Amino acid sequence: MPHLTVHLPENRLAGREPLLVAALTDAIVEVYGAWARDLVSVRLAGVPEGRFAQGGKAVDTKASVVLGVRAGVFDRPDAARITARLGTALTDAITRVAGDDLRSGTMVELVASPPDRTFVGGVLSV
Repeated sequence: MPHLTVHLPENRLAGREPLLVAALTDAIVEVYGAWARDLVSVRLAGVPEGRFAQGGKAVDTKASVVLGVRAGVFDRPDAARITARLGTALTDAITRVAGDDLRSGTMVELVASPPDRTFVGGVLSV
């Protein structure tokens, strides 16, 4: 179950939530296929002005995406291609909705979950 947590400056997020959720979901489907659409979970967090910083200065040109994926994706023979596609597709989704000037400041982090460490509704998710 791909799950994304996205942090964006509040001024880049407000009013764009439905568009961003759709774009991020489409980005996952673009890489994994249509079967993944109903499994994509997105959490959006707006960062208030002055609380996103780089080099000690407040900025509004940063975005952070943490994508939880099954650890097995990194064991596939095509892992490098899949992970690169995820990074590109998610960055493209963010910049398409919130502004291309976010591109160079968008960080996508893929976090692996071993099969025995993901629970949904208190039950191990297989």
